[in-house]
Amino acid sequence: MGDPALSRRGFLAASVAAGLGVTALSGCGGDSDGGSSSGTTTIEWWNISTTEPTKTVWAGLAKKFEAQNPKVKIKIVQLENDAYKSKMTALTASGKLPDIFHTWGGGVLQQQVDAGLVEDLTDRTRPWADGLLSVAKQPYLLDDKLYGIPFDIGMIGFWYNRALFEKAGISAPPTTWSGFLDAVRKLKSAGITPLALAGKESWTGMYYWAYLAMRTAGVDALQKADEKKDFSDPGFVQAGQHLKDLVGLQPFQKGFLGAAYSSPTGQAATVGNGKAAMELMGQWAPVVEADAGKGLGANLGFFPFPEVEGGAGKITEVFGGGGGHALRKGAPQAAVDFLNFFASESTDKELVRKTGVLPVVPAAESVLADPNTKAVQAQLKGSTGFQLYLDQAYAPALGQQVNDSVAGLIAGSKSPQQVTQAITGTAKQGQ
Repeated sequence: MGDPALSRRGFLAASVAAGLGVTALSGCGGDSDGGSSSGTTTIEWWNISTTEPTKTVWAGLAKKFEAQNPKVKIKIVQLENDAYKSKMTALTASGKLPDIFHTWGGGVLQQQVDAGLVEDLTDRTRPWADGLLSVAKQPYLLDDKLYGIPFDIGMIGFWYNRALFEKAGISAPPTTWSGFLDAVRKLKSAGITPLALAGKESWTGMYYWAYLAMRTAGVDALQKADEKKDFSDPGFVQAGQHLKDLVGLQPFQKGFLGAAYSSPTGQAATVGNGKAAMELMGQWAPVVEADAGKGLGANLGFFPFPEVEGGAGKITEVFGGGGGHALRKGAPQAAVDFLNFFASESTDKELVRKTGVLPVVPAAESVLADPNTKAVQAQLKGSTGFQLYLDQAYAPALGQQVNDSVAGLIAGSKSPQQVTQAITGTAKQGQ
């Protein structure tokens, strides 16, 4: 499991490197149950649902829980993805996590567990958590113990504008990498920006390299490389070369290196406003495209990341994950009750209908209506392999190095070989 003190020092070093003040962020969590003299328990809930309609829907669910539990108050803290990750790194270093906090599971959650900061939910949630989809719970199962409760499950894929594809003479989504590059060329020839990318946020570019690594080296290669602390496999270098070939076609929108993901001029809005034909993003993309931009309605389609000819991977092997909630060590029973409420059939149906998530409660599948959501679900059900987001599957420093190195490749400052060398170097430092 590792040395808890060492894990804490690792997080502290990362937060200092990021210029974050631990003292300013350490006010939450702790050993108290947030109780007051009136007998009210205050639960602090940190999440990343900053876009509509999810932001409003989640706030409404918190009010509904409070109405059902008059002695409980939910204090919501909502942060954008990268800001959340940075602040959680600093909070982990301080040893004080929020009562309830967003997690993707994997290596980040593992380090928090190793540091003794996360509540073991195995026994406290068994009466109802056993009924959740098993694939959705996998990222939060560590050493056969459950440390998080999922509220979403999904995958990364290409979201595309059917009208722009038709304008460019593309009759069907590509299924091979060479076919994908051909589609990019056709779009450019038709005067259409092929891809939108939030170059300001390095996690968005990581998706390309991760999928290409899965398609060239195979889905198991990424886990084995992490275990061996060695990413020098020729398949990983080849993945970088394939990404470099794509970047060489200049497929992204003007100013992409400074673009954010969900801002009015960012990646999602660029696609949602019809100014780019595609984005590589998760199952939440349609909701964010409609919030940041206008949304594409019936013109929006979805297709899986293509196969790479001659590679070890298959198009049925998917990359993604879902969102979940974990609790700080010693969190009050009210926090467990809130997780139970959030994972109930009625709540899950509301989340599916109003926010477009894929259901984690089997009975909630009956309310799926959107054809694109159904397409993502079909891909997941038919998948032959699954890889969690690399910046969550790996330890925090390694995941960040993957993101940063791939961002460097896309910006032209790193070669495919330098990407794998940098990732390997960070992996070995973490041994």
